[in-house]
Amino acid sequence: MAEKLPDVVMPACPSRRLLEGQKALVTGANSGIGKAVAIALGEAGADVVVNYVSGEEDANAVVQTIHRGGAKSYAHRADVSQEDPVREMFKKMCHEFGTIDILINNAGLQRDAPFDEMTLDQWNLVMRVNLTGQFLCAREAVREFKRRGVVKEVSCAAGKIICMSSVHEIIPWAGHVNYAASKGGVMLMMKSLAQEVAPHRIRVNSIAPGAIRTPINRPAWETPEAYAALMKLVPYNRIGEVDDIGRAAVWLVSDYADYVNGISLVVDGGMTLYPGFATGG
Repeated sequence: MAEKLPDVVMPACPSRRLLEGQKALVTGANSGIGKAVAIALGEAGADVVVNYVSGEEDANAVVQTIHRGGAKSYAHRADVSQEDPVREMFKKMCHEFGTIDILINNAGLQRDAPFDEMTLDQWNLVMRVNLTGQFLCAREAVREFKRRGVVKEVSCAAGKIICMSSVHEIIPWAGHVNYAASKGGVMLMMKSLAQEVAPHRIRVNSIAPGAIRTPINRPAWETPEAYAALMKLVPYNRIGEVDDIGRAAVWLVSDYADYVNGISLVVDGGMTLYPGFATGG
């Protein structure tokens, strides 16, 4: 006989501390989108592990920001593309925090080149971090979610995963074939995983950011000329801020999104509306 899961009990009203009592891990959380998401989760009441692979000082600064908001946090250095360090990271988190409720699979990088000049090392590095890293972390999280099950006093779900993707899971990107291919892989990994683990009351979704003001894409926004060119691609006529992604992540892992599973939440100011066709093409 199949296990009977607890009935869903939704919160009565919105609260800034939607994630009180939950334990979260954010990979690549020492800068950019990962940093903003980690801080937003902490502000919403979650205790947060701040993963990083380099930039220890920045990671510790994120930890201190989370502490000031009243949540627990610590930094953990691990290369998410490597199996043993990932396992050790989850083992330590379960020892320190008791479990994990939320995984934000955010760590990622670019190694851009024209396709015929792209090296195998550039291809493999992007795939290892952007795709294999998400697989390794999601696998450890799912194992713990299934072991523990639903704790209804904490959340409607046994666990929540957000796979940080990109509008380039939809939009082709010449000169960035390895990156776009990795994000297309993230999208179908997320959907396939969501389908598989949903019966365990585990939710898996993606956030697909568009143009966000982060260090990784500084050349696209730091000069007036570059910004004006970028805005031709964004109907909403402003660049995204990292806090736009942080707020979306808090909602998506909260019980207010409990019936949302297997979707890519595109946060892009309309970039995927193909603005070049606004005047009829």
